[in-house]
Amino acid sequence: MTAQRDSAPSAAPDLPTLGGRRSSYRERVADALRAALIAGELRPGEVYSAPTLAARFGVSATPVREAMLDLAKEGLVDTVPNKGFRVTEVSEKQLDEYTHIRSLIEIPTVVRLAGTADPVSLEALRPAAREIVTAAAAGDLIAYVEADIRFHLGLLALAGNAHLVEVVGDLRKRSRLYGLDALVRAGRLEASAREHLELLDALLERDERAVRAVMTRHLGHVRGLWAAH
Repeated sequence: MTAQRDSAPSAAPDLPTLGGRRSSYRERVADALRAALIAGELRPGEVYSAPTLAARFGVSATPVREAMLDLAKEGLVDTVPNKGFRVTEVSEKQLDEYTHIRSLIEIPTVVRLAGTADPVSLEALRPAAREIVTAAAAGDLIAYVEADIRFHLGLLALAGNAHLVEVVGDLRKRSRLYGLDALVRAGRLEASAREHLELLDALLERDERAVRAVMTRHLGHVRGLWAAH
């Protein structure tokens, strides 16, 4: 993530806001760290100090330290006394379980949206879908993850079930996409990113079969292309 080197909160306008919600500065710092963790830029088992992460993201150490404590409560990192925070390991079995649960929830929910979602609301998600493609082309993994989460949670929100969105959001936080950097180097991440635009087009065409096919293929990347590490 490219960040401005300034400790003032107003100097980091590009910090992610996962899910598109209004967030405090501390929450935005937590989102940036969470996105880096999901993208695999913060590696499991490694210890990161608050000052090191602050310099990396161009913010001050205090909100980083507070944000990492929030992530510790979520079980995403462990505190290491006098050293910093260690990113928790996620086993292959856990990743398989997260992906399975997501497929059970997301695929049928999005398929139903082909018959119920307002076209205007669907089109409102197109800028986020384009941001995903742009981030993929630029190799900006944190921006990719942020836009991807915003797109998918925004899409699921159209089903009108806030608890469902919360559950999927938590599963996404706990996932790891270790293979994203390899896809960038191979020039394959942009093709995967374009599936978001393909999905929107299928939804607008009310083509349930196409929606199911795109969603199944897209979620398969989580444990296929993306999860290689």
